[in-house]
Amino acid sequence: GRTELCRLIFGVDKAGSGTITFNGKVVNLKSPKDAMMLGIGLCPEDRKHDGILGPLSIRENIMLAQQIKQGWWRYIPHAQQVAMAEKAVKDLSIATSDIEKPIEQLSGGNQQKVILGRWLAANPSLLILDEPTRGIDIGAHAEIIRLIRQLCAQGLSLVVASSELEELVAFSNKVVVLRDHRKVAELHSNDIHPQRIMQAIASA
Repeated sequence: GRTELCRLIFGVDKAGSGTITFNGKVVNLKSPKDAMMLGIGLCPEDRKHDGILGPLSIRENIMLAQQIKQGWWRYIPHAQQVAMAEKAVKDLSIATSDIEKPIEQLSGGNQQKVILGRWLAANPSLLILDEPTRGIDIGAHAEIIRLIRQLCAQGLSLVVASSELEELVAFSNKVVVLRDHRKVAELHSNDIHPQRIMQAIASA
């Protein structure tokens, strides 16, 4: 139920029961735009299918979330788009010589960084990362983990769905174990290490 939970929080799917509370208020998310207007962003598990617009440039992919929040009738000036894209490329060490290059020409790890840059440019309150290191090389994997730690240190709230226990241990202050779409265990602080998580999974 990891991906399903991420999609629910982002307004992609609808819950059959229960409520979502955000910043102390019950919210009714009818669409991803509702979630975006609350300051929620999602980096999806299927990066190529749900995350990037392959033929579009790095610049266009980065400005997409902010443009949707602003509304298509309030077009972001080209110079501002360039500034947003160049900042993301610099801050996230995206390997490219040209922000006008189609994003489909980048490696998986750099595509993931562009999606992160898209949401950071939109200044989210909560960022959801669904399997953020799946399908990327070892070097990019380490960079993504470093970026997650950095975002946590800066005070950004993150929900990270991952099947990689070592990843969760590296940056989490709470780990929730799901089975059949239900919470079966919750670990905090000093209880968070691979063996405890495995025990929670096995006993669920």
